[in-house]
Amino acid sequence: MQTYLFYDIETTGLNKAFDQVLQFAAIRTDLNLQEIERHELRIKLNADTIPAPKAIITHYIGIKESLKGDKELDAIRQIHQWMNTPGTISVGYNTLGFDDEFLRFSFYRNLLSPYTHQFANRCARMDLYPITAMYSLFKKDILNWPMLDGKTTLKLEHINTANQFVEGRAHHAMVDVEVTLALARRFFQMREMWDYATGYFNKNVDKERYQQLPLVLNSQDGAHREGIMLDGKFGSAQFYQAPVLYLGEHKTFTNQTLWLRLDTEKLRQSTMDNFTENAWVVRKKWGEPGFVLPPKERFQAHLSVERQAEVAANKLWLTQNPDLFQQIVRYHREYLYPVFPNTDVSASLYQNGFWNEMENSFCRRFHQVNPTEKSASTEILNSPKLKSLAIRLIGRHYPESLSADQKREFDDYIQHINHPEKLEYIIDFKGEKRLSPLDALNEIAELREAGSLNTEQLMLLDELEQFLREKIGPSSSAK
Repeated sequence: MQTYLFYDIETTGLNKAFDQVLQFAAIRTDLNLQEIERHELRIKLNADTIPAPKAIITHYIGIKESLKGDKELDAIRQIHQWMNTPGTISVGYNTLGFDDEFLRFSFYRNLLSPYTHQFANRCARMDLYPITAMYSLFKKDILNWPMLDGKTTLKLEHINTANQFVEGRAHHAMVDVEVTLALARRFFQMREMWDYATGYFNKNVDKERYQQLPLVLNSQDGAHREGIMLDGKFGSAQFYQAPVLYLGEHKTFTNQTLWLRLDTEKLRQSTMDNFTENAWVVRKKWGEPGFVLPPKERFQAHLSVERQAEVAANKLWLTQNPDLFQQIVRYHREYLYPVFPNTDVSASLYQNGFWNEMENSFCRRFHQVNPTEKSASTEILNSPKLKSLAIRLIGRHYPESLSADQKREFDDYIQHINHPEKLEYIIDFKGEKRLSPLDALNEIAELREAGSLNTEQLMLLDELEQFLREKIGPSSSAK
């Protein structure tokens, strides 16, 4: 049986590799959106996590509360089990933009398969955010649409307020899940539209719909079809849409497709020297947002005359500049993201590829044995990155089980987190620095100076400041 698992997380910050989940909530339903069961977890702050001040004043989960709850290892294992239950379609609001990847890194850090919830055992993923954008354009009567600065806003908390779905504070995991489910049930009332929108999360359906798009031109790299991509990231000012031209699949990332925006004047200013700056290419995976609609009249209704004129001019320009178009296509089909050789092991999920059978076997056994055996099996592990992940995991939850050498490695790692000014900053796969206690203290000072916080937020920052100063000791101070 297939089911939906509506879920939401609240986290210590926005860095998917270094922050952690503090709250998880989920409601499982059947495919008619009738509730089957619900789950809620509170997760204890890890010893190696530095909470971001902006996160705390958003979800109001203070240090005192975050030092209670389940061990991250136990909670993430449970979440992994729920999301990997056969037939589970995990779904939330903007989950593919944040929550899903955040959990992927959480699974990896805790030696669990990061990807199986996406495809194994009839499991799949959806996201209500682009579906909401589609309804806002083509089935507007379904909701009271909130406005912000004269424009429609798709923020979940504003949609909830405008429609009075659920009482409770926004950015509380269970409240957000209940709002998301209530929104889905409203959309489900227009079943034909619901089935059409959710079809975009099926890879085969997504590919079939691509084949039905009109052909604009052919090149040595294949057929190039035209569509209108719908995605919340394009913003309300552009009605969440962008006219696009299919460039092809990436040559290395085989599930990644490339789409050239056709509504920008800068495209026609491209030369062989500057096309990388002027040609705006969107990357999309089959079965994921954005939704590529056919350029039919009903779907073009929200495109201004000016944007449609840009599209026509750009299509003509592309046919007149085949050599430059070919360069654009091949550059983006062969483009590889920069690799930072000193990426921290906790952030190296995408650099490592899939675990081999020996590593998978180690991970399975690791979760079955007691802490002492976890330490002993890690000691003889012949995989440096996996060994470091395991030592950190044991150090977070079973420090008394670390061997002498393992304890030294873990203590050095904690020292590095708390005092990066004495060493190199820890970076993630994008080259972004890990938040240090000193960075967080400086951010607290900036938030206070802004003067826009309420009494509860100020109290939460006071609590966080004390926690951070205890971590770094008297030798360091904020600016």
